[in-house]
Amino acid sequence: MGQKLFRSGVCVRATHTLLTWAVTLSLFLHDTELRRCEERGELLLPLLFLLLVVLSVLMYFAVSLMDPGIVLADTAKGSLEETQAMIPQSLTPRLRRCGYCLLQQPMRAKHCQVCNRCVRRFDHHCPWIENCVGERNHRWFVVYLVVQLLALLWALHIAFSGVSPHVTWELWLRANGFLLAALAVAAVFSVVVLLLLGCHLYLVSINCTTWEFMSRHRISYLKNCDSEENPFDRGVICNLWNFFCICKTVMWEQMYHRNSPNAV
Repeated sequence: MGQKLFRSGVCVRATHTLLTWAVTLSLFLHDTELRRCEERGELLLPLLFLLLVVLSVLMYFAVSLMDPGIVLADTAKGSLEETQAMIPQSLTPRLRRCGYCLLQQPMRAKHCQVCNRCVRRFDHHCPWIENCVGERNHRWFVVYLVVQLLALLWALHIAFSGVSPHVTWELWLRANGFLLAALAVAAVFSVVVLLLLGCHLYLVSINCTTWEFMSRHRISYLKNCDSEENPFDRGVICNLWNFFCICKTVMWEQMYHRNSPNAV
């Protein structure tokens, strides 16, 4: 029962929420820049920070509970022919059935053994959101990382503003203990989120997923390409536009010749 509850993501999401509000509460209760603004009656800064924290929590739950692009059924015949037509003959891989759920896998899809389902344009399974990152929620995952990083960096600045000097180390630790704990949590997560965001922005700019980048030598449609060749890359600007633009549907399986801007 406990294992099933943990696998459902309840414990992970509850931990994230409790940590977020514990750090936020400690910043408001100590003599930080936020507290001093409240005492002066300047509520704009505290409200903006609180709104950013709320936005980060809402983004977290949205990405965590969103459908990442689950493959629900076999590819229809017409859709299969259309997909194969988007792939150059020299690179055409044989589409295969998943060895776990026995569904016909679209190209760039992968079976997640944690979630026990196939996900389109699979990037990775994120244990912190207890969900896969794939075709439908990848852009929102990156947006969430940006919002989370802004909230963490702001929290670091506020926490530093509240650290007060004392005569002895013992008194200093006693007075700043909770604030130092919040500072440590914010610092660790800031580094992690910054590294994660940098990696994802780089992969997005070349239209590659984490799974494809890490397991290139084992993927049928990539292992026969040159080491520096990515058949999905259309250039940094076009890749970023396709990824972040929500106004159109992108065919992520479409492959391109390295020396030609036109799809085959």
